[in-house]
Amino acid sequence: MGATVDTGELEASCWSIAEDDEAGQKWCEENGYPGYTSYASLTDLGWRFEIFKHLEAALDQHVAAFAEDLEFDLGDKPLKLEDLWINILPQGGVHTSHIHPHSVISGTTYVTIPDGASAIKFEDPRLQMMMAAPARRKDARDDLRAFHYVQPKPGDVLLWESWLRHEVPVNMAEDERISVSFNYSWS
Repeated sequence: MGATVDTGELEASCWSIAEDDEAGQKWCEENGYPGYTSYASLTDLGWRFEIFKHLEAALDQHVAAFAEDLEFDLGDKPLKLEDLWINILPQGGVHTSHIHPHSVISGTTYVTIPDGASAIKFEDPRLQMMMAAPARRKDARDDLRAFHYVQPKPGDVLLWESWLRHEVPVNMAEDERISVSFNYSWS
């Protein structure tokens, strides 16, 4: 994540916000979301805690490099951080398969990943078009598999194009899996 982002401070900030965010707690309860997310309640994390400003600056650098690697022709319109939210997933919690509409690049930075915590699972976007295709061999290359799993470590930043379907399978760890997710738009 860069030298300016301390994962210990980020974790403490996530817990502090989760404890105080009554609107987010209510949204999670009403929508059957396990654990906590600030997705539907807070849009000003950088204002609330300085560590999120540092995180935003680090993410801007990662996303700029990723967009360059993807060879995007952005013209004079840069990618811009649109959303940034906290996720705290308890034991037994899942985040079902989804995409991030209206965004260009999405990602997650990992704060705590206890032993036994689930990997993030990405789905091959061709999967729905492979109706009559034979199954792949068990030793098939990663780029040919229907699903790709990435087991992150604290401090990792994963980026993907927002159309890529992904999910977080059941968290089997006894402790919470904490991450901060984000979307970048092109405007």
